[in-house]
Formats: sequence, C-alpha cells, structure tokens
Amino acid sequence: MRTGFAVIFTIFLCATFAVPSFSSAQEVPAVCNDDVAGKTEEQLKADLALCNAEIAKWQGVLTGTRAKVSTIDGDVKSLTAKIKAAEATIKSKNIAISQLTKDINTRSKKIDDMEVLIDEGKKSLAQLIRRTRELDEYSFAEVILNSKNLSDFFSDLDSFLAIQRGLEDHFYDVREVIVQTEEERSRLSEVQNQELDAKYEVESKKKTITKSEQEKKQLLAATKLEAKSYEQIVKDRQAKAGQINAALFRLRGVDGGGIPFKDALSYARTAASYTGVRAAFILGILRQESNLGVNVGQCLLVDTKTGAGKGKNTGTPFANVMKPDRDVPYFLDMMSRLGRDPYTTPVSCPQSIGYGGAMGPTQFIPSTWKGYEGRIAQAFSVPVGDPWDPQHAIMATALFLQDLGASRGGYSAEREAAGRYYAGGNWATYGLGYAASVLSHAETYQGDIDFLDET
Repeated sequence: MRTGFAVIFTIFLCATFAVPSFSSAQEVPAVCNDDVAGKTEEQLKADLALCNAEIAKWQGVLTGTRAKVSTIDGDVKSLTAKIKAAEATIKSKNIAISQLTKDINTRSKKIDDMEVLIDEGKKSLAQLIRRTRELDEYSFAEVILNSKNLSDFFSDLDSFLAIQRGLEDHFYDVREVIVQTEEERSRLSEVQNQELDAKYEVESKKKTITKSEQEKKQLLAATKLEAKSYEQIVKDRQAKAGQINAALFRLRGVDGGGIPFKDALSYARTAASYTGVRAAFILGILRQESNLGVNVGQCLLVDTKTGAGKGKNTGTPFANVMKPDRDVPYFLDMMSRLGRDPYTTPVSCPQSIGYGGAMGPTQFIPSTWKGYEGRIAQAFSVPVGDPWDPQHAIMATALFLQDLGASRGGYSAEREAAGRYYAGGNWATYGLGYAASVLSHAETYQGDIDFLDET
C-alpha cells in the first residue's frame, strides 16, 4: 500500500487520539475490537486507541525484522507483523467508518430539516408577493378615496410597509438558509468521500492479509516439510520479479506495441514524484486507454486546409483526421520543432463522430497537448515535449490527472479523476464504469510494485 502499515489517519476522528508507545517486548493491555454495536462514543474512542497501539506495536516489530539478516524465521516474523498490523488497521477503519456513517446521517437530517424551512419560506414569500402586487395595483388617490377615513388609510399604509419589511426579512432568511444548506451539502460530500476512502482501504488491507497469509503458509511449509529450501524461495521471488519487469506494458502508438514494464514503472514513478499522482494509478489509466479504440495511430494527415487524411496502411480517405482550425496549425508547428514529418507521422483516425488526430501512446490531441507542452519541457529540461516519447507521454497523463485532482490521493479522488479523464463534467453519469476498471488495473499494478519493492 502507499502508506504501508504505519497508517496515518487523515479523517477527523483520529486527530484526537494519542497512540500509546509499546516496545516489542510489551503486551497490549487489551485487544482492539471493531464491534461497534451499542457502544458509546467513549467506548469507541477507547477501542480506536487500542487499535492504533497495536498498529504501532506491529510496525515496530516489522521494522526490527527487516533490519535482520534474511532467514525463513525472519520472513515469517515479518509476515506475521504485517498480518497483525493489517488486522488492527482494518478494525480501526471499521470503527472510523461507523462514526462517519453516524456523521453522514446527522448531516442528512439537518439538510432535510433545512430544505423544509426553505419550502416554508418560499410559500410565505409567495403569499407576501401576491399581497404586495395587490396593493401596488392601487394608486395613492384610490387608496385615500377607498378609505373611510385617514386613520384607515394610514393603517393600510402601515400594513403595506410591514409587508415590505417582512418580505425583505424573508428574503434574507431564505438566503441564509440556502447558504447554510449548501455548506452542509459540501461538508456531507467530504464525509462521504472519507467513508469511500476508508472502505476502499479496508478492502485493500483484507486482500493484503490474504496474500501475506499465503506467503506465510508457503514459508512455514518450507520450514517443516523442507519441500523447498530458503534459497529456492529467494530464487523464485527473483524470477517472478524478473518476469514482472520484463513483461510488455502495452502503449498505443509505440513500436512493437509497448515497452518493458520496468521502463513504464520508472517513467510513472518519475511522473508521480513530479505531480503527486500515484504511479500505479497512472499505469492503470494507461492500461485502460491501451484497450480502447481500434483506429489509434492508423491515419495520416493529407490536407492541412481541411484536416482530411487517409489510412496509414490502406490509403482509405478520411474527412476529419484533424480539426483544421483547432489542431492543424499547432500540429504543423510542433512537428517542425520536433523534426518530424507531419505527413508521415501517424495519428488516430476519426470515430463515427468528431475528429481524430490524437497523438502518441497517451492519445492527446494537438490542442490539448499544447497546454501541457511547456510543463513537460520544463520537467525534462528539453526544448519541446514529444507526445511520441513514452516518458513524455506518461508525464502528460500524470499532469492531466493532477489537474483533475488525483494528486489528493485516496479512492474518491482517484475515482473522480479517472471518471473526468473519460467523461469530463459528466463523470458521475458516464465515467464510473471506466473509473472502476482503471482502479482495478491500478490495484493489480500496486501489488506488482509492492512485490518488486520487497524483493
């Protein structure tokens, strides 16, 4: 995981809890329990403090075993510490999720109550406005003539002025309620995202535990049954690491269809350090993109005035290979600065609607690439960013994801960024399926990255 097992809780609950200090020789006075049914706030706080203490304890054990000479016994202890730390983390997250759920329910009730107030205020306003319009229909002379005496007139006038003051007061009150409601909605949205992040981390921890337990069983079997020597286990790990590094990471628009995973990971890590976007998430986006579209890099620009082109291999004419006013001028300028031939450099073909013209592995259209070229050139200290250079292309994707909020980290931020990467402002309607697939790929890559880091 990105934060390992020394979890730093960013949610608001954990800021108030001190984590007791335990040495590896001490016993935790009580076991943390994530059974929240019927418990008071103070009891939940106590449970959470115990969970945090267990996390700190087992992290200490894990750090100590890593410093020792690698042996089967040392690896078993290390895996045990990982499992125990993960179990404690899951329990603490379950407690936090329970608290967050209560917070969401409370705020939802407040929002419902305020919406009732708004509806009541609107009804009152409607009545006041109708009454005001009725009075406005009479002239000053008509009001005096229709009044039996001056006392009635001034009484009506006072009522009218009172209605106006009431109208102003109601407008003010409704505005205040609307502002308060929007603030509550915003706060509720933040809490909901925190809950999503917490749930996702719990699920990830469970998978980590399962994997660690399997590794532990393998090591114990090697110790008891001597089915494999420790040296053979080390060789197997190294072989798996070699297979991961050598595997082809598919990138559209790259000769041979891709680059070694080792290179892709190196480029993604460089981009991650520059943008704050998780390397596995960047790779997840690229994996998802590589599986989309069949006309990528299969067209050539022919007519710079109309943006028409042809199939790279077939010669089939296409009318909308590149949008002439939006993309062609910059495309020609960039090709000149890169020393590429604009008429032999492949770009994407148009789909059923719109234009093609997307460039390189990460499929940026020229006008979009223009907005990132300077930042890419600065990142690599080069005169011009090259969309066909895999390292530049991966950096462009990371910068784009950074602009979409992925650098905030966590499940909710990455899900929204992936959805926006695919569907823009309609991400919540059309982009969630895409985002789910990206996050699934990212989880797989994170597992590979963690394995490589530990090997």
